[in-house]
This record gives sequence, C-alpha cells and structure tokens, in this order.
Amino acid sequence: MFRPKLPTMPQPTGQVTPPAVVIEPTTITPGTPAPPSAPVIPASAVPSRPTVQLTPGTALALVGGGTAVVLVVGAVLVSMLLAVAVTAASVAVCAVVLRSLLAPNAKRR
Repeated sequence: MFRPKLPTMPQPTGQVTPPAVVIEPTTITPGTPAPPSAPVIPASAVPSRPTVQLTPGTALALVGGGTAVVLVVGAVLVSMLLAVAVTAASVAVCAVVLRSLLAPNAKRR
C-alpha cells in the first residue's frame, strides 16, 4: 500500500533503425530581384502608448484601493502577532504548571 508503483519499460519487439535521410542538392540563382518594401512611417508620427488621464474620480478610487490594501495587510499582520503572543503565553502557563507539579516530588526524595 505504501510502496510506489513504478512503471515497467516495455521491451522492444523488433530492431529499431532510424529513418534514412536523403539530401538533395539545390541550385541557387544569383540576381533574383527582391520585392519592393513598404514605405516606412517615422516613429514620431505614431504614438507608442496611449496617454493615461488621471481624473479626480480615478485618483480617489486609487487612494481608496490603496487604503483598503494597507488596512487588510495590517489586520492580517496584527492578527498573526496576536496569535504568536497568545501561544507564547499559553506555553509559559503550561511551563509554570508543570514546574509546580514536578517541584514537590523532587523535594520529597
């Protein structure tokens, strides 16, 4: 049940040979005219990126979204810190209780 199942490699059924590659010579004819190229448009005529306009509504939405992210991340971090503090306090209480339970037995001997 706990042993991994390893796949078995199938045995080849016959002789495997790579396919034959036939190389045929080709002729190159020099002086073939190239097709005419398209006219080149200067880069300054075409805008590379659209312009982003920041309106008061979008600025308020960005500020609100950023504030929400900061509050959520802060709440998560504070809750993690609180969980660590509660765990440390409970471990300390358990240590004190165990020490008080084991201390009288050591004095009786």
